Amino acid sequence: MQYEPDVRPLQDQTAILEQSFIDDFLRMRGHDAATIRSLPAVERDALLKGASTYAAAKLAEVESRAHYVHDVHGHGER
Repeated sequence: MQYEPDVRPLQDQTAILEQSFIDDFLRMRGHDAATIRSLPAVERDALLKGASTYAAAKLAEVESRAHYVHDVHGHGER
């Protein structure tokens, strides 16, 4: 395969959305990616686990809504 400088790699849109949900979770708790580095490891790990769970739930919600809209518009017929 030949490298083509004008062709950009595709970005994983789900990963971008997931990171946004994690950032939102941290922000709702008064933190951001920079401030959590200064937290004690136990507190930081707990916060990041909560952020991960929150992001997973929100991604599942988005996916569920997308399937619902798809089905409502008749594209989900089997």
